[in-house]
Amino acid sequence: MTSVTAPPSPPRRLPVLTRRGAFPLYASVLVGLLAASSAPTPIYALYQAAWHFSAMTLTVVFSAYALALLVALLTAGTLSDHLGRRPVLAGALLAQAVAMGLFATAQGVPALIAARIMQGLATGVATSAAGAALLDVEDPARPGRATAANGITPVAGMALGVLAATALVQYAPAPTRTVYLLLLLLFTAQAAAVLLAPETARPHPGAWRSLRPAVTVAPASRPAMALAAPGIVAAWALGGFYSSLGPSLARLIAPHATHAAGGLVFFTLTAAAGLAGHAARSLPARTVSLTGTALLIPGALLTLSGPHLHSLLALFAGTALAGAGFGAVTHSALRLLLRPAAPGERAGTLAAYYVLSYLAMSVPAVLAGLLTNLYGLQTALSLYAVTVVLLTLIGLTRAARRPRTT
Repeated sequence: MTSVTAPPSPPRRLPVLTRRGAFPLYASVLVGLLAASSAPTPIYALYQAAWHFSAMTLTVVFSAYALALLVALLTAGTLSDHLGRRPVLAGALLAQAVAMGLFATAQGVPALIAARIMQGLATGVATSAAGAALLDVEDPARPGRATAANGITPVAGMALGVLAATALVQYAPAPTRTVYLLLLLLFTAQAAAVLLAPETARPHPGAWRSLRPAVTVAPASRPAMALAAPGIVAAWALGGFYSSLGPSLARLIAPHATHAAGGLVFFTLTAAAGLAGHAARSLPARTVSLTGTALLIPGALLTLSGPHLHSLLALFAGTALAGAGFGAVTHSALRLLLRPAAPGERAGTLAAYYVLSYLAMSVPAVLAGLLTNLYGLQTALSLYAVTVVLLTLIGLTRAARRPRTT
């Protein structure tokens, strides 16, 4: 009797997420990326105590991340338009996991800078890809949800990162390692999950050509960029100050306060930003932009009064006002920029927004560190606050003179 060999069964396909299921995944990726970016903030005091470096060195460490992110945005900001969202995002998340490993094993400032550079490069590639993917999978029945997520998830991530790191610094063993090991596991899991999501971009030739440094804003979005730019610069410049020197300012006002107080300064900024962005999501974008820009002025001035009054309350109140302005400005700017952009222009427009934001965040922070070394933290804070107020006034004046079109 002749035996009949059954045909081989086809290989089992990996389950694929639906577009609806991919939305929370991409949102969680943005939260994780920005949580990792803020996680070192409450740990900087431990690094300074262990390795004895100055405020200027601290701002160099901070800015290494932002400048590396800028390089990635300028060169690879539109890469996912050519290669697809999934491979670009999965590769960037694995690079983030490597960066977390570098943080966990760092034994000095050079290793810390190397980790920040790797993190910045990976974040720059991933944020524009994840943000564009969110827009791709948006439910047509819920328009505006993806733009709101692009505005809220980054600040929510920064708040979560600094809060978790602050708690782990205070209570967990190995405070300079635990948070990074947890993030390493998170990014590895997210990279695997991204490969199960549907591809939403249409890969096409030109990937190598797209790596030439460039800033690409959708033509229809350029008027909105010109209108929002001063407010964006002022808001992110304040964010850079609180991220890099906020803990030092808390220690100047209250030298005997716990390390948690320094970390909570940046948490206050980002938590207020997230709440403001969420509250303003259904209001007219132009109104939100003007209100948020105006809030930066009392926020900066109240923060400036903290050292003179020796008051942590003034510091945190000013930080909360500045955070509300920050959240309103960033959320409204993304709405104004992304609404008119075509699907194939989204990643580039997002990358251009982040280029402007991180330039505003990193360059003033480096200058503030230099001024702190030369003249002290209070003088640096005063000059920083004056600069932010001037930028804010320029932004408000330009917006008031511009015809209402949004």
